[in-house]
Amino acid sequence: MTTDALIARLRGAVGERHCLVDPALRASYETDWTRRFGGAALAVVRPGSTEEVAAVLVACRDAGVGVVPQGGNTGLVGGSVPRDGEVVLSLRRLSEIEPVDARAGEVTVGAGAVLADVQRAARSAGWDVGVDLGARDSATIGGLVATNAGGVNVVRHGAMRAQLQGFEAVLADGTVLRRLPGMPKDNTGYDIGGLLAGSEGTLAVITRVRLRLVPTLRRRAVCVLGFERAADAVEAAAELRQRLGSVMALELFTDAGLELVLRHTSLAAPFTPRTAVYLLVEAATDDADPADGLLAAFEALGLHEEAAAVASDEAGRHRLWQLRERHTEVMNAEAIPHKLDVSVPMARYAELVERAPEAVTEVDPTARTIAYGHIGDGNLHVNILGPAPDATDVDDAVLELVVSLEGSVSAEHGIGVAKVDWLERDRGPETVAAMRAIKAAWDPSGILNPGVIFRADG
Repeated sequence: MTTDALIARLRGAVGERHCLVDPALRASYETDWTRRFGGAALAVVRPGSTEEVAAVLVACRDAGVGVVPQGGNTGLVGGSVPRDGEVVLSLRRLSEIEPVDARAGEVTVGAGAVLADVQRAARSAGWDVGVDLGARDSATIGGLVATNAGGVNVVRHGAMRAQLQGFEAVLADGTVLRRLPGMPKDNTGYDIGGLLAGSEGTLAVITRVRLRLVPTLRRRAVCVLGFERAADAVEAAAELRQRLGSVMALELFTDAGLELVLRHTSLAAPFTPRTAVYLLVEAATDDADPADGLLAAFEALGLHEEAAAVASDEAGRHRLWQLRERHTEVMNAEAIPHKLDVSVPMARYAELVERAPEAVTEVDPTARTIAYGHIGDGNLHVNILGPAPDATDVDDAVLELVVSLEGSVSAEHGIGVAKVDWLERDRGPETVAAMRAIKAAWDPSGILNPGVIFRADG
């Protein structure tokens, strides 16, 4: 099939208005959020229904052209942008949010629905979404499922796979798989939805999702605690999690990151004098003020009040959260960062925090390392400022350290194209061979996100 014939079929599938071939119109779909990854697309198509998604996939399969599924394009590992003339399949038009099933505590949404919009719909019905993250205003539900995103509440509710109650997805040959609405107990064969979660668009294109919701907890408190050693912050986090069933989030950041936040924003330090490491804790209940439980736990643990800031009011909580959530924004203002999303067993977490900057400096003495992460689930985001966007030596140094600590080279962002060379080092050849066998069975033509997770020529 010629390129012109494929474009004609794509226009027939989604309408001329939603088949973008002009370079100026394609541009915003062709580079990812980090600005490190991107390429030219043959076209960008924006289907408005599951049937249109199926028609696009069949046309691309017949033409032998790769398809890159894309949601909010907030990915950080190059998994949602074209590499070599693929068709970008934007799912943003699939944004319907059905009425919340308040009795079941569930909602069905389109893959293109934005997380913040789903949160508002759930909260208006007395429920909430179990996953939350800083990119809530642009990240889509389909993308969050496809990458099994985690965010800040994993310690309480789990990652996106744990929220997945039912699904609808389209295979490369246009076959529609559907298990909606889905049930909490459903043991009929393989867990297809669980397999799609984290598959990064390499097995099927997710079009609709049924989410389980969680109760809305209206009373919240946030505190920031200061420590001189990462090991002390990790120990305090473990104690607080064990003592307080109200803990929603446990976040770590360092003074190097705080310095950048203060430099680029109007925010103030949580307390003075500043410390080397900070632990942000959010607790939530539906009755008593959770700040009382936090303060009691601080006292029991012998934590110093002069290195603590606590807020129960909405403005105060927001201010403290901004010290953590604005890290990504301020780093982008400094340079194009190398962003490494990794996890290690909790017993090695403090060691990773301490050793990651050392590993980077050994390779590039001029580089700056800014680390922050979700301390409750072993996830650390290692950000490196200074090296050229296409340099890989500092990335390799950090990932080598993570593997040596028996960790994972991808905690929640996915493998994408950034870490394909590390998949086998992390999971082993036998497991990767099993993964490839699944990919070959589901997508024998190899058109779904070629080059993501596995090398395209593998």
